[in-house]
Amino acid sequence: MQPLKLPRDTRELLIADIQQFFEMERGERIGELAADTVLDFFLKSAGPHVYNQALSDCRTLVNERMAGLEEDIYALEQRSPLRPR
Repeated sequence: MQPLKLPRDTRELLIADIQQFFEMERGERIGELAADTVLDFFLKSAGPHVYNQALSDCRTLVNERMAGLEEDIYALEQRSPLRPR
């Protein structure tokens, strides 16, 4: 899996959120570089788990939709008046 690349504006917002978290929850002020390092750490450590869970959720949704489509297709089948099922 390739490292997650975030758009600059998203990355800046997340860095600001991390700084605010440290200020509010821990009473610590951290700079942008420290917040950026924390962000990189969590993207590398938690990112693959979040990604895999998203794929699993997607797989479940696709399977549910496919089952519904299959039912719809069976409902469209026409029965021959000469050969009852």
